Amino acid sequence: MASDGGRKQFWKRSGAKVPGSIQHVYGAQHPPFDPLLHGTLVKPGSKPPTTPVKLKKVSTFQEFESNTSDAWDLGDDDDELLAIAAENLNTEVVMETAHKVIQNHSKLQEQHKFQEEHLQEEKQEEFAQLTSVACGDNRLVKSVSEGHTTSASDNASENSSMQRSQSLPQTSTPPLVSGMGDYNTSVTPALTEREASRLDKFKQLLAGPNTDLDELRKLSWSGIPKQVRPIAWKLLSGYLPANVDRRESTLQRKRKEYFAFVEQYYDSRNDENHQDTYRQIHIDIPRMSPEVLRLQPKVTEIFERILFIWAIRHPASGYVQGINDLVTPFFVVFVCEYIEEEEVENFDVSILAEEVLQNIEADSYWCMSKLLDGIQDNYTFAQPGIQKKVKMLEELVSRIDEQVHRHLDQHEVKYLQFAFRWMNNLLMREVPLRCTIRLWDTYQSEPEGFSHFHLYVCAAFLVRWRKEILEEKDFQELLIFLQNLPTGRWGNEDISVLLAEAYRLKFAFADAPNHYKK
Repeated sequence: MASDGGRKQFWKRSGAKVPGSIQHVYGAQHPPFDPLLHGTLVKPGSKPPTTPVKLKKVSTFQEFESNTSDAWDLGDDDDELLAIAAENLNTEVVMETAHKVIQNHSKLQEQHKFQEEHLQEEKQEEFAQLTSVACGDNRLVKSVSEGHTTSASDNASENSSMQRSQSLPQTSTPPLVSGMGDYNTSVTPALTEREASRLDKFKQLLAGPNTDLDELRKLSWSGIPKQVRPIAWKLLSGYLPANVDRRESTLQRKRKEYFAFVEQYYDSRNDENHQDTYRQIHIDIPRMSPEVLRLQPKVTEIFERILFIWAIRHPASGYVQGINDLVTPFFVVFVCEYIEEEEVENFDVSILAEEVLQNIEADSYWCMSKLLDGIQDNYTFAQPGIQKKVKMLEELVSRIDEQVHRHLDQHEVKYLQFAFRWMNNLLMREVPLRCTIRLWDTYQSEPEGFSHFHLYVCAAFLVRWRKEILEEKDFQELLIFLQNLPTGRWGNEDISVLLAEAYRLKFAFADAPNHYKK
């Protein structure tokens, strides 16, 4: 359940916009605004609000828009799923296989928990024995017990890391977001045999004179090792050609082209007709994540240029809040191409050579542009793409879990109130950055991954919380929960389970033309 502090974080959207201007969307944090028609969230026993807390019925998207909230804030089983994708199997077989994947992940999680508890018990027993042996010397007790506790803790950490590694679809990618306490590790664990094998497969595939993109997509679906992710993303996004001999010349040409745009357009950011766009970009960037990275002046400067140039070159939509988040995964991944640090968000990018920073900036711009080309209608006037996808999600959930759908409807929770942001920001505000990067490995491997497959991921994501949703009987608490889902400790395992369920839903419903019809 969301904390009391989380209840206070509600924000508002602005009104309609015209092509090329700024559109405030559900995915942005703006001055406080109560979603309950300016009422206040109250606890039992508090003074009742002076205005009704129940959402009024609306007949148009614009009316609903102005009255709603904007609270922002490896296993072989994956390969098995991938193998069946290439075969013409019936739905029962697919659903059974995907269910097996989910069961396997659940068993591995239980084993991991049991192992940690067992190690903790052993540590306590050994500590007690040492204490009793050395009780005649307080200094000895302290020094020996501390040394042994540290050793046992290190072993527990090493063993638990190895256990996680064996259950992940690709484990060479460490967590990229700090602030997780003991969840993160500062030491890169040695590659398991399976990880090393997967990395070798990627290297062999990428080393050929012409990379087989179909094979690269199949291999990347279960996750891409960190060492080869930058080049794999550039190939999967269509930024780089499959032919190895053409890649360097393509990179030089595209990077030169981007900075020609900067030279041509960036000075116009202070022109009267572009001031609103640049000002909104400047406001939105400090709200991005991770905090340490985006607070660096050099990072802010790079992001402002990327977003402003994109907005100027795409007047049909202009800059829309939410686009700013889509730069971050590319930027972080491409920074990793030049550094050895595991925690990228704590790395001072200003120490990189200027040429390296320019390469990262240009590559991030072009890959983000390729992504947005496939979901352009999400950001044009009135954002018809997002409206359509939210409606499709509502109808899909009504088919796959009628009880959850009916519960939301009975408590008058509208899908637009929480799912608009899911579509607008591709779940980036709902899961940690490390999970977004793993998710994008699969999105770039799937046909229309950021548009079509994302719908099924969102459906699986919502149903993932069915127990908590059904237990909540209060409109306010239900809405707060859906806008602040507890995913802070999620890792690759959780994303793998989510993708497996989305994969099952896609096979069960994608070819059923009536599943969107009432």
